[in-house]
Amino acid sequence: MIASCILPWKLDAICLSEKVDAQYNYRRGKNRLFEDMCRRFPKAIEVNMYGVPATPLLIKAASSLRNLKTLTLGGEKLGETFFHPLAKFKLLKSLIVNDATLGNGRQEILINHDSLRILEVTKCRVTRIGIRCPQLHTLSLKQSDVAWAVLNCPLLRLLDISSCNMLSNTSIRSAVTSCLLLESLDMSNCSNVVEETLREIAITCRNLCVLDASYCPDISLSSVRQLPKLTVLKVHGCERITSASMAAISHSSMLEVLELGNCSFLTSVSLDLPRLRSIRLADCRKLSDLNLQCTMLSSIMVSHSQSIRRINIASNSLEKLALQGQENLTTLALRCQCLQLVDLTGCVSLANSICEVLSDGGGCPMLKSLILDNCETLTALQFRSTSLVSLSLIGCRSVTALELNCPSLQQVNLDGCDNLQRASFCPVGLRSINVGILPKLNVLTIEAPLMVMLEMKGCGVLAEASINCPLLTCLDASFCSQLKGDCLSSTAASCPLIESLLLGSCPSAGPSGLYFLRSLLHLTMLDLSYSFFMNLQPVFESCLLLKVLKLQACKNPLYSSLEPLYKEDALPALRELDLSYGTPFQSTIEDLLACCTHLTHVSLNGCLNMHDINWGSSGSQLSTLPGVYDSSALSSQENMHHPLDQPNHLLQTLNCVGCPNLSKVFIPPAASFFHLSSLNLSLSAKLKDVDIACFNLCFLNLSNCRSLEILKLQCPRLTSLLLQSCNIGETAVEAAIKHCSKLETLDVRYCPKICSVSVRRLRTACPSLKRIFSSMPRFLC
Repeated sequence: MIASCILPWKLDAICLSEKVDAQYNYRRGKNRLFEDMCRRFPKAIEVNMYGVPATPLLIKAASSLRNLKTLTLGGEKLGETFFHPLAKFKLLKSLIVNDATLGNGRQEILINHDSLRILEVTKCRVTRIGIRCPQLHTLSLKQSDVAWAVLNCPLLRLLDISSCNMLSNTSIRSAVTSCLLLESLDMSNCSNVVEETLREIAITCRNLCVLDASYCPDISLSSVRQLPKLTVLKVHGCERITSASMAAISHSSMLEVLELGNCSFLTSVSLDLPRLRSIRLADCRKLSDLNLQCTMLSSIMVSHSQSIRRINIASNSLEKLALQGQENLTTLALRCQCLQLVDLTGCVSLANSICEVLSDGGGCPMLKSLILDNCETLTALQFRSTSLVSLSLIGCRSVTALELNCPSLQQVNLDGCDNLQRASFCPVGLRSINVGILPKLNVLTIEAPLMVMLEMKGCGVLAEASINCPLLTCLDASFCSQLKGDCLSSTAASCPLIESLLLGSCPSAGPSGLYFLRSLLHLTMLDLSYSFFMNLQPVFESCLLLKVLKLQACKNPLYSSLEPLYKEDALPALRELDLSYGTPFQSTIEDLLACCTHLTHVSLNGCLNMHDINWGSSGSQLSTLPGVYDSSALSSQENMHHPLDQPNHLLQTLNCVGCPNLSKVFIPPAASFFHLSSLNLSLSAKLKDVDIACFNLCFLNLSNCRSLEILKLQCPRLTSLLLQSCNIGETAVEAAIKHCSKLETLDVRYCPKICSVSVRRLRTACPSLKRIFSSMPRFLC
């Protein structure tokens, strides 16, 4: 549509690009509209008449546009007489005709204009066309059905006749060779052009810089040696291009861009072109040898060329080389001073000698990133590089030995290296590494001055390890069942800053003792679960900063050595203690909870010797208050904060999950556990009696305590109570939650003695409840 509200002296373009209806009245109205626009805007410099029939009346009207420089039309039939009046547009510089039928499609059309610079006649139907434009420098006949073209354009610089399949070889030769100043020629998909024509073009057009002869089946380039200024050459899909064609291409010493895609008979490429910057080799399925001695080369694309066996590249500009999926590549030689990334993913025929090429002295002094993913033929790798920062060996399943002497290495990926047995990282710049994913690793050597975290969890056959990481703070050696005590001693001596040490399931590390801990004065976390250590005295003597101690499922002699914790106030910084699945005596547990008031998290899951938690009995150290407590004790703030000079225990979380012999839990206010906020007693099958009075308790889990009969709670801050699969009755639950004024979540699913009526009573008993999880249908709850 024509733009409105534009001042006449401001308009510089008229656009009539909408489709025009074939009805006469509408067309006539459109013609009048265009005539009127031409009169109103005589200074317009650009007119788009696409889809508007170019009648003599319209041409006459348009002739009044003395300043017209660009004219676009098409989508209609343009009569023979249409191009005659073009000479009246003295300032016309650009003429664009698209998707039109010129004349009747069989007669010769002549375009004659003295000032025209750009002419595009694309997707048009015309048998013969003659162009006489002495100032023309750009001409496109792209995708037009033209059989003969005569050009009289002495200044033409760019010619595009791509996809002109009907254009004869003689016409192409005649038209192109008449343009002596031609610089760019695109004749791709011109199936009639022959080698002799290309040779004559090369002799005549000495200024030719860009040539696209793609998909010209009779082109071989073997006789073309006269293109001294050629910078861009594209010959995709030319089946006659062979290794002999490379000799002709090598004479184009100014060549910068070369594209040789889908040349199915090309077997080798050997070029020494000083200015070549980019080369593309796609779908050259028989190419086996690539030799590029091009100092300016900065881009290489090789894809779907499965037959390549040898690649030799010398360049001072190449920074990235990607050769993914070259399954037959066996030899790679590189002399690339600026190369920083090499990707050889899926090159399954590479030999171990690739390490020499990519190490110092191999021709890539600035290599930073190397990807060898899924190179399944590599077996023993040895890299020595001062520049390498990242190495990926994902899926290299045949590698059994790896030696990295790469002081700048910061990242290494070994996922899928399932058969790696020996690994040496000496030295490397890694800050962390996980070798626990290597199930067959048995020898490990690490020298990493910057490493702070080392994970060896799961290295079940690792028997020999030398670790020299002076800044290491975290070492996880869990499940390293073959790791010896002398290895731990040497590691502790060379890594004195370790703060977190995990030795769970390391039976071979004991029972000689934990004397190596004397070197670890900064240790804050120690995991000795499932181990055979017999004496914790080195821990008490050396690990004065220890905060977390895990002793899950350790042997009984180890638990008997816990006396310094509750008798001598050893490990004053200890906050978390885990004795789960062990065999500490009931008295030991009571003494620990009574005397180690600084503990905040205690786990006693699965302890066989725990029969009750009775912190109110006369024989317990946790109770020294006389008399009997009542509910008023919790309502008194004075009693809460000053409980008759009782020690203030810092315990926050107590886990007693699955204690098979636990039958009673009694925690009165006198026990002074005012910080206890979470208590988990689930899966304790014999638990019958629970009587708890804790001011700050928020979470209580009694799920699957099937013997539970008595439940008394004085917990004003309790928000979650879990009773799933308990046999407790509704009356006991109702009485218990009456004193829990902030209870929000109650889980009574699969409780056989609680029915839908009980759920309603529970809501009435505790108005603060927001969620009751019940196995009853929702509408009944």
